[in-house]
Amino acid sequence: MEVELEKRMPAETGMDRRSLPRFLLAIGGLFVLLLIAILIGTAVGAVRVKSGAILSMLFHRHGSQTTAEEAIILQLRLPRVIASALVGAALSVAGVLFQGLFRNPLADPYVIGSQGGAALGAAMAILVLPHFSILGFSATASLAFLGSVVTMLVVYSLARVGGRTPVVTLLLVGFALSTILSYSTTFFVYLNPQSDLANRLLTGWMHGSISSSEWPQIVVATVLIGAGTILALPLARTLNALALGEEYAEQLGVRVETARLGIILVGSLLTAGAVSLGGLIGFVGLIVPHFCRLLQGPDHLRLVPIAALSGAIFLILADTLARTIIAPSELPVGILTAFIGGPSFLYLLRRNKREEYLA
Repeated sequence: MEVELEKRMPAETGMDRRSLPRFLLAIGGLFVLLLIAILIGTAVGAVRVKSGAILSMLFHRHGSQTTAEEAIILQLRLPRVIASALVGAALSVAGVLFQGLFRNPLADPYVIGSQGGAALGAAMAILVLPHFSILGFSATASLAFLGSVVTMLVVYSLARVGGRTPVVTLLLVGFALSTILSYSTTFFVYLNPQSDLANRLLTGWMHGSISSSEWPQIVVATVLIGAGTILALPLARTLNALALGEEYAEQLGVRVETARLGIILVGSLLTAGAVSLGGLIGFVGLIVPHFCRLLQGPDHLRLVPIAALSGAIFLILADTLARTIIAPSELPVGILTAFIGGPSFLYLLRRNKREEYLA
């Protein structure tokens, strides 16, 4: 067993230096694509703004832009684009963490119940406390964040048995609690049957909505999501060890239960931060890690930064398309990510099945 473990350790628990240039090239390329996506998302809209004018505004140079264009860019579009990038990065990194924790490619950021808790918190805010705010965040964002975090912690506590938290139990408790909380959301809707506007707001939020982002929210969310992403980096090596199995990980010195709690806490922070900014957006945390894994392999040390950049790019472009495809109206971005992510995921499943068959 020790010999087998030594053979598998270099490939599974650390970054292969031989392919480091390829990784750095991928990071550089994705960073350039992110800047291009930000520029596209900021320029495209009901009022088209030239890229030169945008760059002049960003670098505080006087150009041909008008006061109205400055207001549109700096107060409406740029905060929304940055929020989209933060949400996409957070969901993608959380997806990497949970897929690694459960060793299941079907895991996503909402796998242990955060979706139900966030939905219940948002329903309470929209239908009961619409005028409440904290740190620049609306009641919807604040209570959705709180509901997401509390639900994940409750799921972990309920699944813990004899000092351990079996993965299957964690999944089942998360599914049960999320279902209960999701149906509880309907209770608050029936408390306000005549509030059509509130019900539409809730429906839009549950399908993804980044439209109300403001700079104070962006600053707070950047700190939360940035901290979660940084904390995910040291956990990446732990995920590489867990990929070998819990027994192998323990022989490598990993305290499995402590590592599991750390992954859940960081994943909860990232998911809650994303939910507070963008509502419930599906498939980003599921499909982006899949494609990143195809491009860069299973090493989580690489997957975390690659997924963060890829998720940011994907959601910026998806949100830009969502707000322009049926202009002047807007689609909830979650609908568009489902239309893109669903078929893509089915293609990946089909491709994997074909490869297994041929093998």
